[in-house]
Amino acid sequence: MEKKKEETLTKKTKVKEIKKKVAKPKTNKEEEKLRKENKELNEKILRLSAEMQNMKRRNEEERAKILKYEGEDLVLKLLTIIDNFERAINLDDSNLTDELSKFLDGFKMIYGNLKNILENMEVKEIDCLKKPFDPSTMEAVLTAHEEKVEPGIVLDILQKGYTYKDKVIRHAMVRVSE
Repeated sequence: MEKKKEETLTKKTKVKEIKKKVAKPKTNKEEEKLRKENKELNEKILRLSAEMQNMKRRNEEERAKILKYEGEDLVLKLLTIIDNFERAINLDDSNLTDELSKFLDGFKMIYGNLKNILENMEVKEIDCLKKPFDPSTMEAVLTAHEEKVEPGIVLDILQKGYTYKDKVIRHAMVRVSE
């Protein structure tokens, strides 16, 4: 019986020791370390959350910009066609036969339709003749000295410039007074 009592006592003491170990509160160092790790993880979560929001915002802005200027490549290709139509229309039509004159009239109609389409797409010609030179919308290709004209005034347009919505897509090539 005494063996049983001893065994129960040893079992009880073992159980008490285990309970003490389990129920033993963490030391201040361990507790401080856990608090510090918790704080660092919370800060990391906040940084990652802010970074994700910034990425989402930038992505939406970029997508809106792409959608806004989605037809820019097509417009640039059409501008070269418009230039060619203008050259053909500006030919001296006084020496043309009736048949060639009819072709020229057809060119003028096609040119007018293309201009209307571009205007509907918010493509606008940059108005710069007899105006002060603006480097943000024009390229000075040539300079010339003319009397009675102030320096920095556009004298001739060598190639028209255009804006698409609010963006310059082709700078005007101009001759400027010195």
